[in-house]
Amino acid sequence: MTTIAPLTPADHDEWLQLWNGYLTFYEASLTDEVTAATFARLVADDELHGAIARDENGRAVGFVHWLSHPATWTTSTYTYLEDLFVAPDTRGGGVGRALIAYVRGRAESAGSHKVYWLTHETNTTARALYDRVATGTGFVHYEIGL
Repeated sequence: MTTIAPLTPADHDEWLQLWNGYLTFYEASLTDEVTAATFARLVADDELHGAIARDENGRAVGFVHWLSHPATWTTSTYTYLEDLFVAPDTRGGGVGRALIAYVRGRAESAGSHKVYWLTHETNTTARALYDRVATGTGFVHYEIGL
């Protein structure tokens, strides 16, 4: 059975191992300074939020990070699920679905209007799950790096 709880300082080493797996998956790299600041902000649970999933043996098997922000199409907020990662050896076992449900519950409790997220078009494994738990919007993502 998967359990999910907010990130705490004690989760650092296990989170870091998962975080590095996440960055590797997306062929990305960040400085140690950014990684440390990210974890500190997630644990502070102020603007950024994070949770860790554990299997029945207490092993960390996934994480999720999210934030809420004001929106112009509602009087409440939107919740953006920014990062979701499940250890490769546990994928397909319901951890990703449980992490999304956790964020949804937190967003509902906070009065948010919706939860949304992005993924890469080639992330077919994750997209198969996302197609079961959410509605694709058809929007195309653009960005300008600063």
